[in-house]
Amino acid sequence: MKNLFAVLLVAFAGMTAFSQMQSSDQRSGVSPKAEQNIMREVRHEILMLPYYGVFDAIGYTVNGRDVTLTGSVTRDSLKHDSEDAVKHIEGVEHVNNQIEVLPVSPMDDRIRLAEFRAIYGEPSLQKYDLGTIKPIRIIVKNGHVDLEGVVDNEGDKNLANIRANGVSGVFSVTNHLKVQKP
Repeated sequence: MKNLFAVLLVAFAGMTAFSQMQSSDQRSGVSPKAEQNIMREVRHEILMLPYYGVFDAIGYTVNGRDVTLTGSVTRDSLKHDSEDAVKHIEGVEHVNNQIEVLPVSPMDDRIRLAEFRAIYGEPSLQKYDLGTIKPIRIIVKNGHVDLEGVVDNEGDKNLANIRANGVSGVFSVTNHLKVQKP
């Protein structure tokens, strides 16, 4: 009887350990296809945000079922809207919102408008002004400009940088534009 009780206890403990191991694998182990689906949905939700504009840049990373949002936005509501949109995606368990809300500044607003005109007003760069989602993002913080996004070639990347540096009142321009591979 004592041996039977010991065998049942060991079997029960083994089943409990296996069940805990299995549920933790299910929580952390996400198939690559499921992770790609989450990434695609996160991208879609961010691009569909109604106030997401050329002066905002939101990035994200997906690690299993956890999504980390990064970047800079001009509106506090956009930071919260992006988190709300992403947390409702099927498969997402946790959203770490590290998006920075840029400070309100009339000088930065003037620079944003001037940068937009300088970059998207350039005839060689007007092809990027098609559609509502602009591929060249202009982030201005305290007079410092960051260019984010994607362009077709190195020449367009350099031209956008030259145009951005030509705007008066700008302290510095950091060019983070990436060249899209064919």
